[in-house]
Amino acid sequence: MSDTWVTREKSFRGISLRLARHYLEKLGGDAVDDERVEGDGWTVSLSAEKVSIGPTLKLTEVTVVFEGDPNTLDALVDRFSQKAMRAGG
Repeated sequence: MSDTWVTREKSFRGISLRLARHYLEKLGGDAVDDERVEGDGWTVSLSAEKVSIGPTLKLTEVTVVFEGDPNTLDALVDRFSQKAMRAGG
């Protein structure tokens, strides 16, 4: 990993780890395992947990930690966010 790499963390509700991984693969990444995807100049770690929304409703919240070259990462985060916001809530 380069010294110039930066980290961006975002959370998305209403999508699954599988769907997040699929989006990252469509954006040029290769799944290393269920919770890690790597691309040219970037790597992403995924995690999920159930979060309470009000007294009775729970949603899956996927946390996406992007790491990479800042010139590559900003566009990747934006493109991933657009896909995830269309799918999730």
